[in-house]
Amino acid sequence: MIVIEDVHKYFGGFCAVDGATMQIRDGSITGLIGPNGAGKTTLFNVIAGVLKPSSGRVTMKGEDITGLPPHELFHKGLLRTFQIAHEFASMSVRENLMMVPGGQSGESLMQAWFGRRGIAQEERALLQKADEVLEFLTIDHLAEEKAGNLSGGQKKLLELGRTMMVDARIVFLDEVGAGVNRTLLNTIGDAIIRLNKERGYTFVVIEHDMDFIERLCDPVICMAEGKVLAEGTLADIKANEQVIEAYLGTGLKNKLKEEA
Repeated sequence: MIVIEDVHKYFGGFCAVDGATMQIRDGSITGLIGPNGAGKTTLFNVIAGVLKPSSGRVTMKGEDITGLPPHELFHKGLLRTFQIAHEFASMSVRENLMMVPGGQSGESLMQAWFGRRGIAQEERALLQKADEVLEFLTIDHLAEEKAGNLSGGQKKLLELGRTMMVDARIVFLDEVGAGVNRTLLNTIGDAIIRLNKERGYTFVVIEHDMDFIERLCDPVICMAEGKVLAEGTLADIKANEQVIEAYLGTGLKNKLKEEA
C-alpha cells in the first residue's frame, strides 16, 4: 500500500527522520514503536502531507505522493488521526461526522439557493451513514452530545468514526491509547480489528502500550533516532539486541528476554 524510501526530515541542523525506509502491506495493521523522539510522529506527518520531506520518496499503490497536501491525500483515502483529538467542540457528535465528506452540495452558494431538494436528500444520506458509524463504534447513545464534552477515549472513537465517513483506504493512528482507559481502549481495538477484517482498512498505529500493539499489530516496526531499527512480530522486536539497547535500555534486557 505504502512504500517509504530513504526519507529524511531536517529541522535546521536537527535530523528528525534519518533515512527511514519501510513498506506498509495492504490490508495489514502495522505497529510503529520507539522511544519518545524516535521520529515516529514526524514520519507520520511526512507521509500524511503535513510536512514535506527534506529528501526521499513516498508512494501509495505505486503513485508518487511525496509532499502532496493533506486534502489531496484525503481524497485518495489516506487519513491520519492525532495524539490530541481534533473535534468541533460545540457541535454534536453526529454533526462532527456529517461534516467530514468533502464536496457537499450545501457548500455551493448556487446549490444553497436553487438546489435545496438535492441538499436535503444528501443530508438525509449523511445522517443515515453517521448513525450507522455511531452504532458500529457503540457510541450511538452519544449522538446528540456536544463533542467537546466527550472523554479522551470517546474522542478517539469519534476520530476513528470520521475515517469511516469517507471509506478510508489507509489510516495512520497516532497514540490512539494516550489518555484512554482500558475499557475504551479495548473498544477502540475491537473497532480497528473489525474495520480491518470486515472493510479492508489498512492501519498504521503509533502506540506505547505493548499489550495493545501485541493484540492488533503484525508486523511491528521499531524506530530510534530517526532510523528504522527492526521489523517483525512483537516477539522478534523484544528479542532484538539493538532494539533493547536503543529503546528500552540495558537494564531491562534480562527481563525482556524472559518475557519473549
